[in-house]
Amino acid sequence: MKRLLPLVLFLLLGAAVIAAGILVGSNASWYFAWIFGTAFFVLLLAGAVIWFERQDAARSDAPSSSPASDRSL
Repeated sequence: MKRLLPLVLFLLLGAAVIAAGILVGSNASWYFAWIFGTAFFVLLLAGAVIWFERQDAARSDAPSSSPASDRSL
């Protein structure tokens, strides 16, 4: 949870920057919002992948109490 807070803050910062670019309304600022938004989206997805991989690793490291997993083929 400690590492999720900076990710959420960066998401809000990115949304604010994109909203500011839209509100300014000049024809030259749309590409900044597009490039920044795309890069931020890629970083957000990378963070989500790392987060889910860590959850999966923690789940597979935990001992299983299921009797079905004790059966061998």
